Amino acid sequence: MASSAQPPAAAGVGGPDGGALAGGGGTFGDRSLSQGLSVLVGLGLCVTMLGLGCAVDLGQLGQQLRRPVGLLLALLGQFVAMPLLAFLLALIFALDEVAAVAVLLCGCCPGGNLSNLMSVLVDGDMNLSIIMTASSTLLALFLMPLCLWIYSRHWINTAVVQLLPLGAVSLTLGSTLLPIGLGVLIRYRHPRAADLLVKISLWSLLVTLVVLFILTGTMLGPDLLAQIPASVYAIAVLMPLAGYALGYGLATIFKMPPHCRRTVSLETGCQNVQLCTAILKLTFSPELIGSMYMFPLLYALFQSAEAGLFVLAYKMYGRDSYKQETLGEEEDTDISYKKLKEEEVADTSYGTVTTEEHNSIQMEPTQTAL
Repeated sequence: MASSAQPPAAAGVGGPDGGALAGGGGTFGDRSLSQGLSVLVGLGLCVTMLGLGCAVDLGQLGQQLRRPVGLLLALLGQFVAMPLLAFLLALIFALDEVAAVAVLLCGCCPGGNLSNLMSVLVDGDMNLSIIMTASSTLLALFLMPLCLWIYSRHWINTAVVQLLPLGAVSLTLGSTLLPIGLGVLIRYRHPRAADLLVKISLWSLLVTLVVLFILTGTMLGPDLLAQIPASVYAIAVLMPLAGYALGYGLATIFKMPPHCRRTVSLETGCQNVQLCTAILKLTFSPELIGSMYMFPLLYALFQSAEAGLFVLAYKMYGRDSYKQETLGEEEDTDISYKKLKEEEVADTSYGTVTTEEHNSIQMEPTQTAL
């Protein structure tokens, strides 16, 4: 195994046994840490997908499929806008092939569970959020490898693209269907247990990302973050921000109400970084991917921070408008109800009842204008 005393290696280059990478001084090829990291990534992904399945209600899914706006927005946002955005950013910042593949992989991923949590905090449409996340995850089985194949053509003559394991990517995506299906079954038969599993999956998302960041930093050495190019940091900041803006624009084009626009915005910018991390860890050798294994973790950090600012701005400035909007809907409903009752009274009124002395009741016919 490569020693930490070896001279720094270039990014994406290491010894045959997975030695020191990117000058980190740590050993990515340390078997105990590497195996532990693989187990953590796999378990975290399974729990996340199980929680996603538990959040899917079959009745609501049927309603959304009859009016598939959420499915269409998931398709346009996750597999048209975000892959194209990742490709353009990789070209603009002139990334090398390793960094470009990591960015493209993150951009081609489906939506993540973070968007479901954030949608709750901004009074979004939770049904729409869950349907978009679930449908983009299922569509990813076919469209994610296709998008990777299309957008990696620019770097086709490089080793990392020639060895791009599209079959392994599809296999990893296919393996997520089992926990999703199990989650849907749990929701159908045991709704209370499903609610608990959804909460557990959201907490596991946070814990897994923190542990991954710590373990990866330990394995690659303390100088890892300093060795990642500034252009990669810039993309990690700009990409989720641009994704939020693109999602809001798509929802505006479809003339959706404000709370749905906020939902689509978060769904588009929040990527499934656990899936991206799993694919990088389980399908690429350490010698090829190097320090770019950290990119989805950086993306997760900045997408969470920017979504948090989005939520904070909404709580400070947008909550009142949402309350007024909701109040206006309630007033409209109340007025409509009153009109309906008046019409019902008018239609069924064939005479007027009058009360006279000695408790006598007399019906006086009323004339109806024809």
